[in-house]
Amino acid sequence: MSEKNSQEIPADIAKMSFEEALKELEQIVEKLDSGQVDLDQSIDIYTRGSLLKQHCEGKLRSAQERVDKIMAKNGNLSVEPANIE
Repeated sequence: MSEKNSQEIPADIAKMSFEEALKELEQIVEKLDSGQVDLDQSIDIYTRGSLLKQHCEGKLRSAQERVDKIMAKNGNLSVEPANIE
């Protein structure tokens, strides 16, 4: 991937829908907020959470591009790019 902070998305995350990835990301945030995980596990799940976030952002970008194309085909509608970063 071309972004500086991007990492390769593992296959198990890449096959997830946006909703599945978001649900797991929410569970990770809850675990980290609870303070009930040790440091090593926190680092591991934070890393996975970062990859899930990256995957969700990619799904959102893709959806926005599809909407922009639909709007462009209709001609009369204006398109304002979404700021999802």
